[in-house]
Amino acid sequence: MLNLLNLDTLNRLWQGLFVTLEISIISIIITSFFGLFLGILMSLKNRYIYILCRFMLEFVRVMPLLVWLFIVYFGFSRWLGFNLSSIASAIIVFSIWGSFEMMDLVRSSLESIPRHQYESAKSLGLNKFQAYFYIIIPQAFRRLTPVSMNLLTRMIKSTTFAYLIGSVELVKVGQQIIEFNNKNDLAPFVIYGFIFFIFFLICYPITLYSKKLEKKWS
Repeated sequence: MLNLLNLDTLNRLWQGLFVTLEISIISIIITSFFGLFLGILMSLKNRYIYILCRFMLEFVRVMPLLVWLFIVYFGFSRWLGFNLSSIASAIIVFSIWGSFEMMDLVRSSLESIPRHQYESAKSLGLNKFQAYFYIIIPQAFRRLTPVSMNLLTRMIKSTTFAYLIGSVELVKVGQQIIEFNNKNDLAPFVIYGFIFFIFFLICYPITLYSKKLEKKWS
């Protein structure tokens, strides 16, 4: 076991983890921005905007992530005539998927605010923008934060699909190490077990924190 987890192996796994975190962090930043914007837009009760956003949400949900990755990496690159790296393709796919999932969470959080909060804001002389900015959004944000953090952990774990289009992320590096040590029967158990431990260390604290916030703000 110690021979498998030597300094060279740990260094390679760290490089793979760096790629995983690069895909995750950039996708999460894009998701947070566009998800919030689209969620507010969807909650404005404009029929055409709502139908369009709902259609896009269902379209993204129906298509498996793996298919999206293949379409963007293999399809769009040839169709548009330029080279798109596997990392860039993964960021595009996870950002689109995450943005529409976040949009729905933002919409449901905004719609969960009781109607009398809008009426109270109006009675205080606040216009619609001020009511949203000072009263509605802060309350919705408290409801949104725990569920959105669960989405973010799903995004981090889903980055493992990126190895199927050639991204040398954590799982791909682990696979390469196992193939190099193919004579060692313990290699798959040790390496994948260590990768599981790394994902656990990243995702479990986020899950605990989201539960803590949910309990605190409920």
